[in-house]
Amino acid sequence: ADLLPIEVDPVVARRALERVPLWFHTFALNREHGLYTPGVARDHRYRVPFLPLSFAGERVLDVGTFDGFYAFLAEHRRAAYVVAVDNEQYVAWVRARWGIELQGGEGFATIAELLGSRVQYRRGDALALDGSGERFDVVLCFGILHRVENPLGLLRRLAALLVPGGRLLVETYGIASDGRLDAHTIEVHQPGGVYADDEYVYWGFGAGGLGAIAQLAGLTAARIDGTVVVDGHPRIIATLTRAS
Repeated sequence: ADLLPIEVDPVVARRALERVPLWFHTFALNREHGLYTPGVARDHRYRVPFLPLSFAGERVLDVGTFDGFYAFLAEHRRAAYVVAVDNEQYVAWVRARWGIELQGGEGFATIAELLGSRVQYRRGDALALDGSGERFDVVLCFGILHRVENPLGLLRRLAALLVPGGRLLVETYGIASDGRLDAHTIEVHQPGGVYADDEYVYWGFGAGGLGAIAQLAGLTAARIDGTVVVDGHPRIIATLTRAS
């Protein structure tokens, strides 16, 4: 959260906290007064070392943005243009997992207002992002690939949105079979089999499996940037590049 200090007046910060029934991301609204959004995604700090320190002059797309932390961070790190997209499937996920009703997009809108952000929010499926002719230097796809029914189709769509030489940064559920995260395999999970009350985790990717599906999508073989196990759950982080 401290990578993106917002530092608004404490009264404004408290009002912002009250506007959103559930926060996914943690934002530092006012560090002096200890006012942070109580994000449920506290275990996502492992992604931070793999993020670019600068997006200067780049066009960035954040897929599955939720409250928008990575989109706003890209803007903070000098991206020239940022688009954040989410189909808001998480509304059903939050209802099933925590019994909380969200309208969709309220966390993003609240932070955007506090920051005076120029990030463009688009409600819809990333697979539909093909009509405007927009191209991006960097696409962020964190925690999404294992939650879509057609991961190859999503990778193909995102590859088509990259400029030649553009980068797709992927973080997704991995494989820990036999203690290995680098298996040349893609696992299939049953609803609720990974997280209780979570029916939207379909796949687990080994490094070889992720590299193979990336090549089918028209991207170069995955460069594996890191593999971690968080609370017993394997994660894999990779950079996929569109050929120049």
